Amino acid sequence: MSTPPDLRISQEAADAAEVDVLVVGTRPGTSEEDSDDAVETVSAAPPVLVGSDGLDAAFGGELAALLALAGAAGAAEEVVKLPTRGAITAPLLLAVGLGPDPDARAADGTAGAPDLAEQVRRASGAAARALGKTATRVGSTLGALDLTAAVEGTVLGSYAFTDYRSAADDPVRTVTFFGAAGGSGGAGERENATLADAAMTARAVCAARDLINTPPNDLYPAEFARRARDMGETVGLEVEVLDESALAEGGYGGILGVGGGSSRPPRLVRLRHTHPDATRTVALVGKGITFDTGGISIKPAANMDHMTSDMSGAACVVATVCLAAEQNLPVNVTATVPMAENMPSGTAYRPGDVLTMYGGKTVEVLNTDAEGRLILGDAIVRACEDSPDYLVETSTLTGAQVVALGSRTAGIMGSDEFRDRVTAAAVGAGEGGWAMPLPEELRGDLDSRIADIANVTGHRFGGMLVAGLFLREFVADGVPWAHIDIAGPAFNTGGPHGYTPKGGTGLPVRTLAAVLADIAGKG
Repeated sequence: MSTPPDLRISQEAADAAEVDVLVVGTRPGTSEEDSDDAVETVSAAPPVLVGSDGLDAAFGGELAALLALAGAAGAAEEVVKLPTRGAITAPLLLAVGLGPDPDARAADGTAGAPDLAEQVRRASGAAARALGKTATRVGSTLGALDLTAAVEGTVLGSYAFTDYRSAADDPVRTVTFFGAAGGSGGAGERENATLADAAMTARAVCAARDLINTPPNDLYPAEFARRARDMGETVGLEVEVLDESALAEGGYGGILGVGGGSSRPPRLVRLRHTHPDATRTVALVGKGITFDTGGISIKPAANMDHMTSDMSGAACVVATVCLAAEQNLPVNVTATVPMAENMPSGTAYRPGDVLTMYGGKTVEVLNTDAEGRLILGDAIVRACEDSPDYLVETSTLTGAQVVALGSRTAGIMGSDEFRDRVTAAAVGAGEGGWAMPLPEELRGDLDSRIADIANVTGHRFGGMLVAGLFLREFVADGVPWAHIDIAGPAFNTGGPHGYTPKGGTGLPVRTLAAVLADIAGKG
């Protein structure tokens, strides 16, 4: 990936800072009515500067008007560049729109309006993307609004996957945040700790993005397992890797069945973070299909290349447990990560096969393209053997998620109370998500003619919910659990936006991290 920027906090005045470009935030101004005896018009007001107290004075009180002349209106993620002509030390000012005041939007009933933190995160990301390769010393006043969000947005917006570029220009960039405390003393130490923690979280997201963006010829199960081991051991995790022989000996029929068609055999990776003060244990499970052709039930050729992202859940779980270790979070976390490649061949599993899963439950395979739930079933049973207090699983599981909720909103299912807790964490982290039901009347549609359960129903209705019901069959009784379906949000096939690039997004690392922090603090 690209080198993450070097981040600092400064108490220096932003207008006198030795930087190449200074980033400031704007909001829409209030339109004014102009009237005379003949005609009445509405003129657009200049944008309002936010979090940049005193900067306007350097421009003789005309900064907002100058930005308006350059086309700035304060709209969300709008970027306008303005030469400063010596008014401040930085030769270039970059104004990025935050959008309308979130309190005002909440008051008028606007649904889904981002809160201040997410506005700052998106604006910081948009500014980082707009800078491209032109500036190596950047200043930002957005940290005065929300330092954590500004740091996360800056690091995530600066991300680029350059490993396969023959000539990647990757400038070393320094970003200095003005208007936050910083320096020595209690307040400064807190702000510096906030910066370090936010940067750590953002780098974990970038690590997940790197794994997701790595092409499947270079990230097959054994290589994915090797990289997960290296990442885990680097931060002091206990790591266990089961190869195909160990999987066969252990009876992992779901993982072996799905991975049987590939010349590159499956793996199961376990990574464990422990803390002496922990009072709770959390199991994380993530789907690691390194490429999904659909198997014998082969997918259409169009957009099959997107299936390089079918291991996004696994990538995010690996990155999250490593982040928990880096942060020395006082909660025990064990990640159980099944990895397989779903390929058609003479050794591939077939529609009509019956697989005996880890733990003994049998599954009739009606569609080999519903493979993720099979490897997850094995992993969930294994994870529950550790008697966790909570279990969170995430996966690019169903196209039905995209149909129901679109490409940016994850569907969250599970036991009601914990599902809602995870949903609140997702919304609070800025990644978003929507709590979904598990209707009991759909469970009967998974009844099998010959086995304990079938892997799909005979119809297309409620596909996301049916997949959640299938996974529920493998969760141990009494374990609060949540399933996060990220089929759409995990991989951005459109243009970049905010702090989200094309390709792997790293969602839901920040949600998982927020859940772990919540459990560590509240139990």
